[in-house]
Amino acid sequence: MEDILRFFTAPYQHTPWMYIVLEFVAAAFGIVSVFYAKKEDIKVFPTGIISTALYVYLLAHWQMYGDLIINIYYTLMSIYGWYMWLKVVDEEEHHISITRSNIGDYLKAAGIFVFTSVFVIGVYRHYKVMPRELGAGDSVRYVWQHLSTGKLSEIKKITPYLDTFTTGAAFAAMWLMANKKLESWSFWIAVNIVSVPLYVVKGYGFTAVQYFIFLVLAFYGYRDWRRALGEREH
Repeated sequence: MEDILRFFTAPYQHTPWMYIVLEFVAAAFGIVSVFYAKKEDIKVFPTGIISTALYVYLLAHWQMYGDLIINIYYTLMSIYGWYMWLKVVDEEEHHISITRSNIGDYLKAAGIFVFTSVFVIGVYRHYKVMPRELGAGDSVRYVWQHLSTGKLSEIKKITPYLDTFTTGAAFAAMWLMANKKLESWSFWIAVNIVSVPLYVVKGYGFTAVQYFIFLVLAFYGYRDWRRALGEREH
C-alpha cells in the first residue's frame, strides 16, 4: 500500500500547489464532460473546453507537447461540436442526431488519424524525441523489442510511439464525436485502453486513474448511444 501511495504522490512532491489544484479541476471537468457526452447532453462541450483549456496550460508547463497538441485540437473541435449539436438541420427545427458512420466518414477518420500521426512523428523526430534513423519496419521492431522486455525502464523509451497512436486516434474520435457518430466511442475506448498504462509508465498516476474512468464511461457511452440509435431506427 505504501508503494502504491508513493507512486501516486511522488510526481507531485516538488509541484507547486497551484498546478496540483489546476490538474484536479481539469480532470474533474474532463470526467463531467464525458459523462454529459454519454447522456448526449450539449454541456459536453463547455465543460470539455474548460478541461482542455486548463490542460493546454498545464501541458505547456510540463513540456508534454504530444498531449498539448491533442488538447488544443480538443478545444477547437469542442467549439465546432458545440456548433454542430446546436445547428438546426431541417424545417422542423430538429438538431443533429446520432448516426452510424458511412464509408466517407471512415475515410475521413482514417485520414485524420494518418495525417495526425505523421505530423506527430515529424515533430518528435525533429526534437529528437524519437530516433530519426529508424524507418517504419525498424520502428515496429524497436517498439516490440522494448515492449517485450516487460521492464518499466525499457517501456518508457517507446512512450512517444504510443503517444503517436493516442494522438491520431483521439483526433479521429473527436471529429466523429462532434458529428455525433456512434463509432466515436470505439475510438475513445481504444485511446483510453492505451492511455491508462501509458500514463502509469510516465508516472502520472492520477491521470491514469482519470483515463480509466474515461474508459468505463466510454463503454457506457457506446451502449447508451447504440440504444438511442436503435430506438430511432425502429
